[in-house]
Amino acid sequence: MGSDGESRPRAAGAGAEEDRRMTRAPLRADRSAMITGIGAVTPLGNDFDTIAAALLAGRSGVVEIDSAGFSREARQFAAPVAAIPAVAANNSLGRLGRLCLSAAHAARADAGLGDLRGGPVAAARVGLVLGIGAEQLKGWEADFLAGGRQVFSPDRPPSLVHRMATHLGIDGPAVTVAAACASSGYALALARRWIAMGLVDVCLAGGGDILSPTGFAAFYNLRALSRRSDDPVRASRPFDRDRDGFVMGEGSAVLVLEARLHAESRGARVRGELAGVGMSGDATHMVIPSDDPTEAARSIQLALLDAGVTPAGIDYVNAHAAGTPVGDVAEAAAIRLALGRAADGIPVSSTKSMSGHLVSAAAAFEALACLAAIDRQTIPPTLNLDHPDPRCRLDHVPHVARPHPVAVTASNSFGFGGANLCLVIRRAA
Repeated sequence: MGSDGESRPRAAGAGAEEDRRMTRAPLRADRSAMITGIGAVTPLGNDFDTIAAALLAGRSGVVEIDSAGFSREARQFAAPVAAIPAVAANNSLGRLGRLCLSAAHAARADAGLGDLRGGPVAAARVGLVLGIGAEQLKGWEADFLAGGRQVFSPDRPPSLVHRMATHLGIDGPAVTVAAACASSGYALALARRWIAMGLVDVCLAGGGDILSPTGFAAFYNLRALSRRSDDPVRASRPFDRDRDGFVMGEGSAVLVLEARLHAESRGARVRGELAGVGMSGDATHMVIPSDDPTEAARSIQLALLDAGVTPAGIDYVNAHAAGTPVGDVAEAAAIRLALGRAADGIPVSSTKSMSGHLVSAAAAFEALACLAAIDRQTIPPTLNLDHPDPRCRLDHVPHVARPHPVAVTASNSFGFGGANLCLVIRRAA
């Protein structure tokens, strides 16, 4: 039973074995993962208030881009970062490293952590987890196209996280994770687990990704990108009948997670709580989602179970919904299976219609979008939803943001290869 007396959600086809798989040991209340800092460098802005305002105004970050250095598959539009805020010591890093380090510095400052070397928070009790993908190849490629002969990429995942830890003064564990479009969500999940275990008291977690010829060519060849080059701002259209793929984006988002008691002891401002995490795998196809929504639905149900909330207790779902013809339908089916009858009354929107797809950074950015919905008590819209696909059949908040009471949110990230993740983020008690 949940804390409100209602039955906990169960996965489709649940039996004795499923009951065992859906059982979780509760986290100690003092080790709950509170969100005390936010940092971001994105197509919609470089701070929480600017990004929240853009999301709720329905402002798109998609623009025409200079295709020099990109293959013709780039289609000449994307959602780029306009400017990366400079921070000390980031000149030695590549573009990805500068994005991530700038976001991490901003998150640390937003959390009021100050200098970790000799400061009030012990550096050995602070961790760092980054979700990033094939950035080593992207860094080499960018250098080569610029006429360089770089052999070692400063954005190579194992070295990047340790270089960042050095810049930030973090002496706790520092690792990278890779799970396609869910990478930064898995980073948040791991950070939460470290806090629950007592391994750290504070952890910076998130991810980053950059625009590159390799990325454009790969997704173009997978037929995952929109080809609506005549009207770039309207190219990203999740859940729309005429969607034809996603728009590439770039950026970084980093959250500071902190054990509840630790945050309270230092009087930290708490923006929300990462209350639940659910993960599953499709093991079906490297690109195409499974026709059976059971496993994707299970990640949502596990997150609700972990958070101790029922489907009716969810006020908003930030959908993965990138705008691919098959992906959006599959996710809508998973949401409906996981939430049952409650799904009809829950707003479900896709902020990728504004930000583009930030790939490895997407899950962390969309966690930020959930925090914006909680902070402003408003649901961000799904842009360009002119003709809702009848196969999706959910409340997708078309075109315009909607004032709505928001205390508990769920954010889905369904990566290629079947990396399914759901995060439950709720207002701090």
